Amino acid sequence: MHDPQHPAPGGHEDTLEIVGKVIAWYQQEIHAARQSPASSPGRLDQLLDEYTACVRDRERLRDATGEEAERLGALYAARLKELEAAGP
Repeated sequence: MHDPQHPAPGGHEDTLEIVGKVIAWYQQEIHAARQSPASSPGRLDQLLDEYTACVRDRERLRDATGEEAERLGALYAARLKELEAAGP
């Protein structure tokens, strides 16, 4: 069954959408960590590192083969589900 919130990884466009959703999740968490006095610097550093890796992967998609785009799509679809299940 097709879930519009979690498109099945297919090609470059689907993968860009999924990676974009993961990047948005990290942006939201980075903002929250910066605003929270209880947030540890280690958490913020980890979020920033993960965010940077996602941005790099999004850039790699420009030259990715269809197979590589599908692999990244599957990886990011799984990550998105994991992040959303874990909550903020």
